[in-house]
Amino acid sequence: MDASPLWISLKTAFSATFLAFILGVSAAKLMSGYRGRLKSILDGVLILPLVLPPTVVGFLLLILFGKHGPLGQLLSSLGTTVIFSWSATVIASTVVAFPLMYRTALGAFEQVDPNMLDAARTLGVSERSIFTRITIPLAWPGIVAGTILAFARALGEFGATLMLAGNIPGKTQTIPLAIFFLVESGQRDKAAVWVLIIIAISLATIVGLHFWTKRQIPAGGRPEK
Repeated sequence: MDASPLWISLKTAFSATFLAFILGVSAAKLMSGYRGRLKSILDGVLILPLVLPPTVVGFLLLILFGKHGPLGQLLSSLGTTVIFSWSATVIASTVVAFPLMYRTALGAFEQVDPNMLDAARTLGVSERSIFTRITIPLAWPGIVAGTILAFARALGEFGATLMLAGNIPGKTQTIPLAIFFLVESGQRDKAAVWVLIIIAISLATIVGLHFWTKRQIPAGGRPEK
């Protein structure tokens, strides 16, 4: 059996999770301190990929990255394109995983006691140090939870990936795509193998990170040395 869907899925999921982590935490930091009248609208836009059907997300990405789209034309002028490439699988997975990372991180940041942050400011601590040395450690359990959700969502992405990257064996065919087309072609035994594999990966990731998080922040509330 061709193992390429496994490696493509893992590469895509890890890459998308990394990008969603950076973008999601950054967006959550900005939104947690924003008090403008447009906050609800901006928040809605950021979580929109979570509530839209994956095919709609894929269609919108096609408009952006297609040869007539703004980003597509920009990339074309640089002599490249992302449509039907591995990069397209990463983009699609990042977009659908981002809202989970962003919303979970935002909730974690909002749970941090603002009085503690104000006390640090009165002591002359810079905003950067407050964020990296106080906010992030206190919000870390929520951030880890968001990372788990983002990875699971990226690993299982199907609709947007199919529309933007297509189903190219050895190039863009992830495990969910392989399962779908194997079932379509009547090869249910092979599809069942991939189903078991993706279940095992998802379960191992969740269990592993769960135990890691408990070790880092045990019941007493202080990280173990």
